[in-house]
Amino acid sequence: MTTNSIAAFHKAIQANETSCTESTMSFIQKIEAKKHLNAYIEVFEKEALERASFLDNKKRNKEKLGKLFGVAIGVKDNICIKDHKLSASSNMLKGFESIYSATVIERLLAEDAIILGRLNCDEFAMGSSNETSAYGKVLNAIDENRTPGGSSGGSAVAVQAGLCHVSLGSDTGGSIRQPASYCGVVGLKPTYGSVSRYGLIAFASSFDQIGPFANNVADAALVLETIAGKDKNDATSIQNEVDSFSLKPLKKQKIAYFKQAIENDSIHKEVKASFENLKTRLEAEGNIVEAIDFPYLDYLIPTYYVLSTAEASSNLSRYDGVHYGYRSPNAKNMEEVYTKSRSEGFGKEVKNRIMLGTFVLSAGYYDAYYTKAQQVRRILKNKINDLYSNFDFILSPTAPNPAFKFGEKSEDPVAMYLEDIYTVLANLVGNPAISLPLYKTKEGLPIGMQLMANDQEEEKLLSFAQQLEM
Repeated sequence: MTTNSIAAFHKAIQANETSCTESTMSFIQKIEAKKHLNAYIEVFEKEALERASFLDNKKRNKEKLGKLFGVAIGVKDNICIKDHKLSASSNMLKGFESIYSATVIERLLAEDAIILGRLNCDEFAMGSSNETSAYGKVLNAIDENRTPGGSSGGSAVAVQAGLCHVSLGSDTGGSIRQPASYCGVVGLKPTYGSVSRYGLIAFASSFDQIGPFANNVADAALVLETIAGKDKNDATSIQNEVDSFSLKPLKKQKIAYFKQAIENDSIHKEVKASFENLKTRLEAEGNIVEAIDFPYLDYLIPTYYVLSTAEASSNLSRYDGVHYGYRSPNAKNMEEVYTKSRSEGFGKEVKNRIMLGTFVLSAGYYDAYYTKAQQVRRILKNKINDLYSNFDFILSPTAPNPAFKFGEKSEDPVAMYLEDIYTVLANLVGNPAISLPLYKTKEGLPIGMQLMANDQEEEKLLSFAQQLEM
């Protein structure tokens, strides 16, 4: 027996209608039945069932149970799990095995969760469609001809297709929220630093954030309160512990949206209509929804890609066939060890971003691109801080389009990058944001709506998000 919410699962557990072992076996059977979706790279079947049995004994012995007791969780393949393989869905790390677990994994296990396995993703978390994985693309369970989004496509599909209770992804520029929108699930990117990055393979260190996918807001909140908080192993983590979130109805809220984002011709007409429906609903419920000018919309994608690729080129320089990663068997000298190992080990998209990042950091272009992008980032942060002095939330669609078909944008990287136009702002300024599956197109494709709140206002964000999903 599997259930769509953690609360319902725990209720069934307490009523002895199911057990951790029965629930875990049910998920394993579903994963096997839907393995063509390619969401899981590896399933920890034996280990998961042994842990489920251990937890069932814990309940029989009337021991104290953790808040995630028996909850089955899938983990993106860029988060370390001790004694298990870790590849970031890249040939560069094929065969690598982690010697420690990420802080988020340790915290989940401390609350009696069960880790089901590793989930497919875009290579080194670089992509918006899950087409760059060395293990092949992940299929969207709603329409298998369409992308599930990226880079956390496997994490989104695992929840969408009922292959786990919740999953973990990482979000660098929308890699949780965009696939959540395409797959019709909840996706949460926390405040930068609120969740430890210790044990996460870095793409762009000042942007990356681990967060949950879930069937509902309450489940996402429960996972976040478990994994968030101070961590001595991560110097960028917030310096306070996170208590449990109390989700309660919020009275009249003041909500902003960017006029230029909604009046843009490139937004899908059904996405725009869904946004207008939500705006009407919010106003009918007593909220103030106000259009504001945001002249920086056209600078978001360029700023994000200049800075994130610069950080990526630096972070991925360690994978050279000497320090870490795949070593080419075709190399005849030291120079070829470097060039052939990186050429053969990395995929096309990763190489594109390394080259772009190396270019913007080069001596002749550093000030023109990297320094300028950092200045724009500061302007954006100041503008958003000013905005939150007058508003509670920023509202937008999560993506300008519903899930697109495979191959539709793969030959046009700019069109692919523009799918992140509404999500990258939260990463540039470090704010928390959530994607909610509130609408569908006439074809039945999900349309996500995004709410963004001020720094460390996850409780407020989740409370209002839960109101919207009702």
